[in-house]
Formats: sequence, structure tokens, C-alpha cells
Amino acid sequence: MIADFLRDEARSMPAHPTPAEVTALRVWHCKYKSLESLATFTNLKTLVVATYPDTDLTPLNSLSQLEYLSVMHMPKVSDLDPLGQLHKLKTIRLSTLPSWDSSGKKTIVHSLVPLTALPDLAHLELFGVLPEDGKLNVLENCQSLESIRVSKYKKSEIERFYRSTDLPNSFAPLPGVDAWS
Repeated sequence: MIADFLRDEARSMPAHPTPAEVTALRVWHCKYKSLESLATFTNLKTLVVATYPDTDLTPLNSLSQLEYLSVMHMPKVSDLDPLGQLHKLKTIRLSTLPSWDSSGKKTIVHSLVPLTALPDLAHLELFGVLPEDGKLNVLENCQSLESIRVSKYKKSEIERFYRSTDLPNSFAPLPGVDAWS
């Protein structure tokens, strides 16, 4: 089952009548103060969020079935640690707003190390999301990576990373939810 919350003006995410049946969820530019109620979506495999309101990613902790995660605009997040617990993740797309791209703004996170704990991570996009040191070297330990695309990193770091890994500079796949095409 697919669920969509699109441009909702409510301050709280509404309860879904059958959250355990939802496998794909999109929360698109809603005004929610928190996404804590994501924990009720225990069988979620695909999550797409535009405008993530929380200061950390702990609302994702219980999404143990999650395979595809896309978060655009997470300005308050600085720690990716909760992602390291989501061992079924195959695709991660983290990005800033397009308007941030043009203005040069970035989301700075402490480290990319939590991503190295994901045994099946195959596709990664980091658009305007950088670790404090601006380096990609820890991702060289992601043995299952098949593709990675980044922006806002120093050109020399991007070139060094691609040379050392031979990974393609290609976009991650789209969510694969027909209703969202």
C-alpha cells in the first residue's frame, strides 16, 4: 500500500488507519513539527521526504524494513548515526533544496561513517550534504556501493574518490513506485 502526505498544513502528522500495511510513504513539504509517528509504519520499504522537520534522524530508527530513503532538505540534521541501524537500506538520497544549491548552502553532518555499516547500500546521492571534514574517503569502505553522485564537495576530493573506487558518477534509481511517476 502507498500513502501520501502532500503539502499538509497541519502541525502534526495524521494517524494512518493501517500503517503496518504501508510499504511506500511520501511526506512532501508538509508543515509537521516532527515525523516521530513514522515509527508506526513498521513495514515501510520506501520513504521519500521533502522538508524533514526534526533535529535528528531518530524517527527513522524503527524502520527496519526500509530499503529506499530519499530526504530532501534536512537543515537541522547533523548526525547520520540512526541510518547505520537500517541494515536493509539499498538506496540513500540526501539533498538540500534546489534553492540552496544555487545559493551554495550546505547541510553539514558530523560524519559519513554510519553509512559504512550498511551491508547492502548500493546507491548513494549526497547533494549538498557533506561531513565536517569535506572528505568522502570513509565511503571507500562501502563494499556494496555500485554508484554514487555528490555535489558541493571540492572538485579534487570528488576526482580522488572516483579514481580510488572506480565507481560510476551516476544518479541513484528513482523509488520505483508507479503512482509517483
